[in-house]
Amino acid sequence: MSEDLAQRSITTIRTLSIDGVQRANSGHPGMPMGMAPVAYLLFNEVMTYDPAEPAWPDRDRFVLSAGHGSMLLYSSLHLAGFERPTLDDLKEFRQWGSVTPGHPESHELRGVETTTGPLGQGVGNGIGMAVAAERLAAEFNRPGHDIIDHRIYGIVSDGDLMEGVASEAASLAGHLRLGRLTYFYDDNEITIDGSTDKAFSEDVLARFDAYGWHTQQVEDGNDLDELRAAIAAADDDPRPSLIAVHTTIGYGSPNKAGTPGVHGSPLGDDEVALTKEYYDWSYEPFTVPDDVREHLDARERGAAARADWDERLAAYREAHPDLAAEFDRRVVRMELPDGWVDALPELTDKAATRQHSGAVVNAIAPVLPELFGGSADLAASNNTDVKDGGDFSADDRLGRNLRFGIREHAMASMANGMALYRGIIPYVATFLVFTDYCRPAIRLASLMQQRIVYVMTHDSIGLGEDGPTHQPVEHVASLRAIPGLTVVRPADGTETVQAWRLAIETQGPTLLALTRQGLPPLGDIPADAVESGAYVLRDLGVDDGAEPEVILIGTGSEVQHCVGAAEQLAEDGIAVRVVSMPSWERFAAQDAAYRHGVLPPAVRARVAVEAGVTFGWERWVGDAGAVVGLERFGASAPAERLFEEFGFTADNVAAVAREVLASARA
Repeated sequence: MSEDLAQRSITTIRTLSIDGVQRANSGHPGMPMGMAPVAYLLFNEVMTYDPAEPAWPDRDRFVLSAGHGSMLLYSSLHLAGFERPTLDDLKEFRQWGSVTPGHPESHELRGVETTTGPLGQGVGNGIGMAVAAERLAAEFNRPGHDIIDHRIYGIVSDGDLMEGVASEAASLAGHLRLGRLTYFYDDNEITIDGSTDKAFSEDVLARFDAYGWHTQQVEDGNDLDELRAAIAAADDDPRPSLIAVHTTIGYGSPNKAGTPGVHGSPLGDDEVALTKEYYDWSYEPFTVPDDVREHLDARERGAAARADWDERLAAYREAHPDLAAEFDRRVVRMELPDGWVDALPELTDKAATRQHSGAVVNAIAPVLPELFGGSADLAASNNTDVKDGGDFSADDRLGRNLRFGIREHAMASMANGMALYRGIIPYVATFLVFTDYCRPAIRLASLMQQRIVYVMTHDSIGLGEDGPTHQPVEHVASLRAIPGLTVVRPADGTETVQAWRLAIETQGPTLLALTRQGLPPLGDIPADAVESGAYVLRDLGVDDGAEPEVILIGTGSEVQHCVGAAEQLAEDGIAVRVVSMPSWERFAAQDAAYRHGVLPPAVRARVAVEAGVTFGWERWVGDAGAVVGLERFGASAPAERLFEEFGFTADNVAAVAREVLASARA
């Protein structure tokens, strides 16, 4: 291969990126122009992958954490020979219905490993992938049979490395010695506001040295030999690697290179012409010269690499048939084991739902080896440890418990990477109030519809004396607002068991909001209670075929107060229904017949009870109903006193129900 062909290939990546942004009149051309040599080497020389089979398990992964430079990825995928994006897809960059949105979305385009754009999240995603690779390699590889033998590469920006989530994740990656990971830091010294030295003057490599990373500096991002040497050194080092590549943002643009003007805006027609003149590029927009297309087409070598792996896998099947069958189930087909639900326990004692959740984890962990995760330094409170499971560490990749430390941002972001990797169902845990630290990653998990279980305990003022700083009030309501996230607030052990089953069987994220305080068992509960989202728990004084006069709707720890209130109302001859509604999302997904069977439209006297803000409950109680909730922060006191002071008692619920019923009768 001639040096000229390599440079023409790099120029093709640059010009496709420029053309896509220019045609859309929107986008970020500067980073692709500067980092094209790195992308060229990764997709053409370094990474092992098969464009015809983007989900091939032993492929190298590429994470574009600097997702604003999406045209760099789209151009590279097209030139490598992926079925999509086509040239027409590149021309539809950022347009309605395209597979080439402004930031890469994994559910839109095969070959995009993760959805990125919110800076720092991709850093954590890639580190999660590296954790998954280490764990699965330890589980499945055997001497002479390395069926998991690949790396994770990524491009990160100044903005990524300024974000706290990246620092948290990088710290843990160094501690865990995740040597399969190499990140290229686009050190172009420019952000939207101008030079990075306005707000960023630290020694990045020294920081990553302190984290325990292998670090290198490439002085000229256009020097392919310097880049090749750095990549080889990174591959040989047992630590995660950061290669700082000094680049020029908007390289080749006579008037905008090295300025913030090329970060997030098209070059403009005149500047495009001048830039292509600098590149000595006389082709029409979106042109790929034939020799470049042939040179960058990775289909033949990708097919050969996958065929070689298929041969190794066949030998593995012969030597280790049981392991091979498990690998197929978990990683290739992503199926749950037959009969796993038989391991679910029956939990009918009075206990906190966090304790019930811990019992479920330990009951199903032996039959669900893909269940893997941990807590942000709160395992004893969250009840998330797999007992006698050991800790995942730099020295033990088979430990069942992952200690995230006090790194909620990184924990949630890494969970996305683990789920995307395949073969693992990650669960992560902290106090519900700290979902504020997890929210960006939860939102992306919902966008990508990744199966992740969020075990969020201490779900209300019921945590007591720690006070309002730790008492979630608005959190459940705000989490319910995230499209695609299933929020479940179970009311006893049986509902908690069902919640876990729903979470494991749902292809999407599920958040369990669990109590610190003990809750009484509710008695017989339908087998599909949580899956249905809401169900009739009690009908007191309601004649067969008749409708209740008033409906009490509760979630979690407040369902017991609805039951107590219903008993008081029934003693007064009032026909009352108690509805437990563990999941709004699941109930809303039921057909109208089921919803109306639980909440008859003609019964307008309704009271909802939940120890949180009342926002959103009008959807279920209507304009004639009422909500017993909180419109303020909590307080520091024992839980029993707090519930009494804030009106979460059977007596108060019954009183509110009488008022609502009287108003409805008037």
